[in-house]
Amino acid sequence: MQFANQSSGNDFTIIGLLNSAEANIPLFVVFLFIFLVTITGNVIILTVVTMDQSLQTPMYFFLSNLSFLEIWYTMTIVPKLLDNLLVKSNNISFSGCMTQLFFFVTFGATECYLLLVMAYDRYMAICKPLYYSSMMDTSTCLQLVGASWVVGVLTGLIPALFISQLDFCESRHINHFFCDIPPLLELSCGNIYLAEISIFILSLTVLFSCLLLTLVSYFFIVISILNIKSNSNRNKTFSTCGAHLTVVLIYYGTMIFMYVRPHSSYSSDLKKFISVFYTVVTPGLNPIIYSLRNKEVKTSVKKIAQRIFPSGFTRQTFSTQRNLSSIF
Repeated sequence: MQFANQSSGNDFTIIGLLNSAEANIPLFVVFLFIFLVTITGNVIILTVVTMDQSLQTPMYFFLSNLSFLEIWYTMTIVPKLLDNLLVKSNNISFSGCMTQLFFFVTFGATECYLLLVMAYDRYMAICKPLYYSSMMDTSTCLQLVGASWVVGVLTGLIPALFISQLDFCESRHINHFFCDIPPLLELSCGNIYLAEISIFILSLTVLFSCLLLTLVSYFFIVISILNIKSNSNRNKTFSTCGAHLTVVLIYYGTMIFMYVRPHSSYSSDLKKFISVFYTVVTPGLNPIIYSLRNKEVKTSVKKIAQRIFPSGFTRQTFSTQRNLSSIF
């Protein structure tokens, strides 16, 4: 992927999350832990869904795609953040910065589309159960996921191409912990109106349309849940939907805060803090909320572990797992 810019031979300098050197090691430990949880949780989901035939359903097909996405989404941001915190390797080339921006926006937009697809899948399963098997067949699922990735790539191209054509001033210090849209626009010494308004409209369209349709799906799901006569089943379903909605609202809320505004008077430190939620925290929550709290996934993990490990080790492993589950 090549970008044209008159200053493309110069490096950017990423200032990082905080200016305080004393906080770097504690932050490194915290973010490394979240990073390992994110990668491990999503790899477990991908492995279990692939190996267990009972999980070969549309819902788990979408979940496995979300897990695959989260691995690469996290790998786009967090390793460079950890590198900066530990060894203060803050330089990044122009092409490297634009590539990071492209993949970050691509994976972020694709996640919006996948979350919408997953909400639609749950709407069909709960509100239209008689039509579910015929409507959500293998071909439809592949088309929905394929469309999410294709549109996500196209969404990522637009801001990357606009920003790569900007002229940047002598100061090439990015006041952020990765190559994000707002701090890059702030560095430009040329006319950014066209780039800014185009990215604003794109962000507004993608985020609000996906959020609105996702919330509409959950609205009808809640209406159907209210008609469930069993209190235990109703409370269990509400708990699951509530957890899903919490992750969705955190993700969309922080993204809208950052991108659906042309200019902002918010401080750089506040912007960095908000960015941590959708780049680090949410990818770590997704495997826990969507899958690892799911009884079917836990049962499948146990069956697969029993095939691989001796029974004594398996019992010890799942005793630890129960302790960890109580934390989440």
